[in-house]
Amino acid sequence: QVQLVESGGGLVQPGGSLRLSCATSGFHFGFYTMGWYRQVSGKQRELVASIDIVHRTNYTDSMKGRVTISRDRAKSTVSLQMDNLKPEDTAVYYCNRPFVDGPWGQGTQVTVSS
Repeated sequence: QVQLVESGGGLVQPGGSLRLSCATSGFHFGFYTMGWYRQVSGKQRELVASIDIVHRTNYTDSMKGRVTISRDRAKSTVSLQMDNLKPEDTAVYYCNRPFVDGPWGQGTQVTVSS
């Protein structure tokens, strides 16, 4: 049974940092590209960062230079370091496997506000 558990969100001031973590289970973590998504209420979920099995990364333009995705195969975890956060980064953040049908976790709320 696939499980994805996100953590690390919170309230941060503009310019601040957060590190999100995602614990995964129920599938062969080392076989899949992993991604971080975000969703603003009323809008579609968007992929903001991905990392493949050889650690090649991709980032959405709006977050390039401010976020770093990483993965730990031994722990089956994927993380997202977010720096210089902006109010428009406020969203619920999720991890998942891009282009693979499956369940979503509960997400972790990131709020950037002064």
